[in-house]
Amino acid sequence: MIHPTAQIDPSAVIANNVSIGAYSVIGADVHVGEGTVIGPHVVIEGPTRIGSDNRISQFASLGGAPQDKKFAGERTELVIGDRNQIREFVTINRGTGDGGGVTRIGNDNWLLAYVHVAHDCQIGNNTVFSNYSALAGHVEVGDWVVMAGFSGAHQFCKVGAHAFIGMGCLLGSDVPPFVMMANEQRGRPRGINSEGLKRRGFDATRISAIKRAYRTLYMAGLTLSDAREQLVTQAADSEDVRAMLDFLDRSERSLAR
Repeated sequence: MIHPTAQIDPSAVIANNVSIGAYSVIGADVHVGEGTVIGPHVVIEGPTRIGSDNRISQFASLGGAPQDKKFAGERTELVIGDRNQIREFVTINRGTGDGGGVTRIGNDNWLLAYVHVAHDCQIGNNTVFSNYSALAGHVEVGDWVVMAGFSGAHQFCKVGAHAFIGMGCLLGSDVPPFVMMANEQRGRPRGINSEGLKRRGFDATRISAIKRAYRTLYMAGLTLSDAREQLVTQAADSEDVRAMLDFLDRSERSLAR
């Protein structure tokens, strides 16, 4: 299951039932979990930890040094969970010493062709990164987020769970959970991701509460402080609104409004 032309460093740890294609290079201090399939011409540099049952397509480059001028060769790593689909020409860099040291990808994510994930990014579970979408350094992406084609996020941005970032949308601010962003003036909120929530089993009551919170935050003409006060009241009856509030409290950049 390992092609004879593959180059594997003696220090790499390869679990059972791993397939490695022709001319792939597995570097020092790389761990690959059971059932993972690595295609041809893939380069994985360490320190990198890859979980089980991942599918890594040809020409992907994982665990490369961060593209950060401050990086001085300190030990940092890339950690990838289980059951991820990583397609052609995806690039994912390791972390930086002063940025937490770890770039982390969760479970069950789809990273389609030409996606780039920069140093110190933290990606949750069940996300979809469409072709040519990209994250600058230190970006946080919650569970179930969809990044449409040619979209991107500025460094240190946070994207809340279940958000939908439209095609070509460039984020320079934090995006709360459940919000849809459109490609208008560097990203503009355009409602909530209702269709995605329905597909994930959110009932009408939950969606209604999220819509009400969205109207409070974006359509009522309130300052952010006044909107937050109203959300505190609404959160008493909705865990989803509470999640939005928690996100606002963690936000360190300006909020996409």
